Amino acid sequence: MPLPDIAITHVPFPTEEADALILAIGATDDPAVSDELRTALDAIGFTGKKGSFARVYAPGFTESALAVVGLGQDHDLNTIRDQVGAATRQLTGFDTVAVETITDIDGAWRAAAEGSILGGYQFDVLKSTPEHELATSRRARRVLIHAPKRVTDDDLSAARASGEAVALVKDLVSTPADRQSPEQLADFAAEITTELPIQATVWDEQALADGGFGGILGVGIGSDRPPRLVRLDYAPEGAERHVALVGKGITFDTGGLSLKPAASMVGMQEDMTGAAEVLAVVRAAAQLALPVRVTAWMCIADNMPSGRATRPGDVLTMVDGTTVEVTNTDAEGRLVLADGLVAASRENPDVIVDVATLTGAMVVALGTRHTGIMGHGDAPDAFLRASDRTGELAWPLPLMEHMAEELDSRVADMQNANVGNRAAGSVFAGMFLQRFIGRIDNDPQAERIPWVHLDIAGSGMSTKSPYGFTDKGPTGASTRALIDFVAAGGEVV
Repeated sequence: MPLPDIAITHVPFPTEEADALILAIGATDDPAVSDELRTALDAIGFTGKKGSFARVYAPGFTESALAVVGLGQDHDLNTIRDQVGAATRQLTGFDTVAVETITDIDGAWRAAAEGSILGGYQFDVLKSTPEHELATSRRARRVLIHAPKRVTDDDLSAARASGEAVALVKDLVSTPADRQSPEQLADFAAEITTELPIQATVWDEQALADGGFGGILGVGIGSDRPPRLVRLDYAPEGAERHVALVGKGITFDTGGLSLKPAASMVGMQEDMTGAAEVLAVVRAAAQLALPVRVTAWMCIADNMPSGRATRPGDVLTMVDGTTVEVTNTDAEGRLVLADGLVAASRENPDVIVDVATLTGAMVVALGTRHTGIMGHGDAPDAFLRASDRTGELAWPLPLMEHMAEELDSRVADMQNANVGNRAAGSVFAGMFLQRFIGRIDNDPQAERIPWVHLDIAGSGMSTKSPYGFTDKGPTGASTRALIDFVAAGGEVV
């Protein structure tokens, strides 16, 4: 995880402790802006407008390299996080950077710390560029956050855990599929949680067959790299709430025999983002010693075409006995998630969340920055509150009962895709998944366990220009909101 080390400093800003300085400003007429600095800012026409960024020569204020970033007059903590993150991302070639915010918002230092960690992330481990050439484009290795004297390095634990979780997701999603098979991802998940109070259980292909996990097996059967199911359980003593997380982990998605076009196959190692996120979240929960039980289920498979592959028209039997006609082998994520949701439901958690790069239709509906959410009970509202608190974009979609008959199959209990009908494709997928959410206390007459479905097909990857603390590439979208959601026990707060 190539993240900067981050520490609190009480040395007055500007400081000689750093090679370069980042100053976040809401308005240049703020009394805290010195005359020398104001003169330098006026000279380049810097007004503090939100999103503005400039390198400034400010003699009399500092002789160090100085970057200023605008917060705008009506800024909040989310703005501070985003804009300090953007500045950390853009200011390269310096080993140690100090960060200060000129604002009267309480907790600005914490938002600046979060932004610095997130913006300082960089994935260059596979580049063969010589070290001396990388130095000029590399982000700071160490960031000093100016904070009130009451604040110590221990107060950065939440920011560090959140930043490490997002970085872990980005690392895994950026790893090419030739270096990350289902077995390798499963082994990595077990290994990275070894020193934490997390119990890991891995089902190999034989155990999956013995357990009747027909969805995961049916998707992975066409690959020479067999599928895996991973359960990671963090169960602190005295926990009164239990949150289950289920993640789609398709380590490469060709579409199977319903083969994708060549251009659509590029980047399909990212189809395991959901599994990466649930791993990162349960790990963060253990690092932070949250008083909530968290169980993460990683449903991992390669979706490949071969003589063994599942064919359109084949019928798979899910782990609960439900039969599913596979009308489209490229609608594979919902098949592996179905098995994971049943397994999670059997433990009767208080709430279930599934995370998946599930449908291209979600990109059409909400674009590339909003996570689409569906569900029932209080879980969707609880997640939306968590998204608001962490500044992550999410938008609810309805589960429309009049579409229920579209799930029907002529030969099986259900079909996995409504082939030829492009209407509300994301909602169809959500309604398919809802069928596999168990009943409270496993009572067939009870309501279903509260559940929220996160479709990150658009938000999980930034394919255009960088923005805020986010580079082009994997975003880790919803990871921080999920940590917040888990910390609240999945309840509306």
